[in-house]
Amino acid sequence: MDQNDQYRYFRDYIHSRVRTIPDWPIDGVQFRDITPLLQNPATFRRLVDCFVHRYYDHDIDVLACIDARGFIIGGALAYELSTSLVPIRKRGKLPFDTVSESYNLEYGTAEVELHKDAVSKGNKVLLLDDLIATGGTMLAASSLIKRQGGEIIEAAAIIDLPDLGGSRKLRESGIDVYSICEFEGE
Repeated sequence: MDQNDQYRYFRDYIHSRVRTIPDWPIDGVQFRDITPLLQNPATFRRLVDCFVHRYYDHDIDVLACIDARGFIIGGALAYELSTSLVPIRKRGKLPFDTVSESYNLEYGTAEVELHKDAVSKGNKVLLLDDLIATGGTMLAASSLIKRQGGEIIEAAAIIDLPDLGGSRKLRESGIDVYSICEFEGE
């Protein structure tokens, strides 16, 4: 199997194991549940390996993971890539001095925070979350990283929902985007 065939195999494998929960957390939202990816050890290994193979030869100083599902993959990936792990959390969850940024969700608003000492000027940062929907969370997180002088090498997610425009907004803001799989119009 060549590299492109292997990529398609893993993309399809991961896609087929994401569970869709209709009308959660509100009517009309198709929630993409990654829990099945985590419950099966072989699937979880393949999921982490997809990211490891993508980034093993990149020069990454910091892996910035977004609360909360980004943390699940982030710990394993930071270990494999030998990078520092920085949590980007919902407002009020970090105990030290923070910087914060507000953003819009597809069904509300929220705010994320980052410790003021989490990213240093010139750090090369990989931004990671489970899903890209409207892009608000990643754009807010990227703003926090840039304010601290970090350089985002890419925004990565397990799932992209391109119909909601988030990955497009990230690219328009100058951030490269990678996702393992997409759910379009579903």
